[in-house]
Amino acid sequence: MAKPSPGVNQVLVEVAATSVNLSDWEGLTGTPMYARIGGLRAPKRRVLGSDVAGRVTAVGSGVSRFRVGDEVYGDNLSLLGGFAEYVVVPVAALALKPAELTFAQASALPQSGAIALQGTAGARRGRRVLINGAGGGSGSFAIQLAKRAGAHVTGVDNAGKLDFMRSLGADHVVDYATSDFTRLEPFDLILDLVAHRSVFAYRRAVARGGRYLCVGGTVRSVLRVVTVGAALGVVTRRRLGLLVARNGPAYFEPIAERCLTGELEIRIDRTFPLDRAAEALAYLGAGRALGKVVVTV
Repeated sequence: MAKPSPGVNQVLVEVAATSVNLSDWEGLTGTPMYARIGGLRAPKRRVLGSDVAGRVTAVGSGVSRFRVGDEVYGDNLSLLGGFAEYVVVPVAALALKPAELTFAQASALPQSGAIALQGTAGARRGRRVLINGAGGGSGSFAIQLAKRAGAHVTGVDNAGKLDFMRSLGADHVVDYATSDFTRLEPFDLILDLVAHRSVFAYRRAVARGGRYLCVGGTVRSVLRVVTVGAALGVVTRRRLGLLVARNGPAYFEPIAERCLTGELEIRIDRTFPLDRAAEALAYLGAGRALGKVVVTV
């Protein structure tokens, strides 16, 4: 492919690392159906990959925040293109990379960290928090954030991730294949990264005055949460809704700062070279990743 050129308020980044997110896998497979928005028969963007880290090699008109040679990172969700040697990124999506972080570490933060930060905002001492899909990228940060806030944390994922979730600080871990977390004791906050159950089951799992937030999942589950779930919440004082996570430096730089102080760990399971990006996507899509998966150039 030809090297792209930055437009107004954009920069061209020579990619050093791009982390793989569930949104990349969904965009590749077209599942759930909302992943086909803007690209019914094929991905809207031919090159996937949103969480990028690298060096600025050219700047478009109107750019004053960055210069050629700056090391940057960010979530390029609007344009994608990270699984490549060069990518165009809007200035608003980027921040200067802390020198203490490697490019791989920096690429692991923007999307997963922002989701985890916003999804665990209600965690605090004395609260019981459950994270479904806790062994993946966002989940690995969410466990740590909720635990740091003083909450009692339950992590749910497959059997191969139980020890990993414990190592992140989870007080209790659940294998979703053998136990239904919606039949455990009610929780004050549930962050569901892979919603696929009945909205009535989710209501049952939330304590009175508590909150359930889903980030992704099947179309049916998500729609029922934002419609039936919202109505049930008014009646039962159990709030059920969709977490529409905001992205940008304001939401991932706080995570980076806490990683630099040692409060949070960046867990990278595996790195793949660019010519094996397909394997990286398949590895994450199979649910095997313990934390983050990164593609390096």
